[in-house]
Amino acid sequence: MHKSVAVDKVTSESLGITQNNLFRNNKRWSETIIKAVLTLAGIVSIFTTIGIVYELGKESLLFFSLPGVTLKEFLTGTVWQPVIGKFGVLPLVTSTMITSLFAMLVAIPLGLGAAIFLSEYAADKTRKVLKPILEILAGIPTVVYGYFALTFMTPLLRGIFGQENVEIYNMLSAGLVMGIMILPLISSMSEDALHAVPRSLRDAALGLGATKLETSIQVVFPAALSGIISAVILGISRAVGETMIVAIAAGSGPNFTFNPLKAAETMTGYIARISGGDLSYDTPDYNSIFAIGLLLFLVTLVLNMISRHISRKYREVYE
Repeated sequence: MHKSVAVDKVTSESLGITQNNLFRNNKRWSETIIKAVLTLAGIVSIFTTIGIVYELGKESLLFFSLPGVTLKEFLTGTVWQPVIGKFGVLPLVTSTMITSLFAMLVAIPLGLGAAIFLSEYAADKTRKVLKPILEILAGIPTVVYGYFALTFMTPLLRGIFGQENVEIYNMLSAGLVMGIMILPLISSMSEDALHAVPRSLRDAALGLGATKLETSIQVVFPAALSGIISAVILGISRAVGETMIVAIAAGSGPNFTFNPLKAAETMTGYIARISGGDLSYDTPDYNSIFAIGLLLFLVTLVLNMISRHISRKYREVYE
């Protein structure tokens, strides 16, 4: 009898080992296929980025090899007129920074306020309704935002500051509307970061007598700081790279000015205007768009590196 029980035990163990091996083999095949697909996607992404950088660099070298074009003049000059041999990119850079600054002045406080409300104050049903409505703003085409800035925001600003002070095309209207466009990006990512903070931190603060506002600002907000900073920097990158709003509402002429009520062309606006024109290959205007594109790429790369550094520095890990 004991011998029969031992045989049954060995048989069952053998069957279990066989089933485990079959399961592992099946699992290994599926995981191998998934791993191969994901690896291929990563390789394609890497080579796509390398190809973009290569093309930008190759065409930029053609630009800097033109007579009279130097890197020093390109980065420090205050006049951008390639037709007459003036290649200072600062007018395009300053207008880009000004429009981005006003965009973030709108997007950051409104986006963070909306994120804190949705995460800390709104009921679950309210949150499920309001968050998709807010994210609808991200689905509106940017060309619509551009004409909204031109036909609504500019007349509003001219009514406030006076028609003689506000030009029809101006950086302020473009920046304000661009902030409205970026608002759902910052609010959604920040709300996700706030919502991921453990409930125990909130309960502990409330148990110590903190108010809802104190808990939100002094406990939850610092705990989600890495995600919030990443959302803000991503919003800045989005503002710097925006094209249609500034191309329509900010103006189409390089102008070195810090007055946001004046018209001034941004880097992306210049690229859109020149690339859409009838220009021959290997001309200063044509080659310049690649140099400006490479500069935009480097600015975005630096912002992403800063975002990663800050995220690692302020990241909170909860168990």
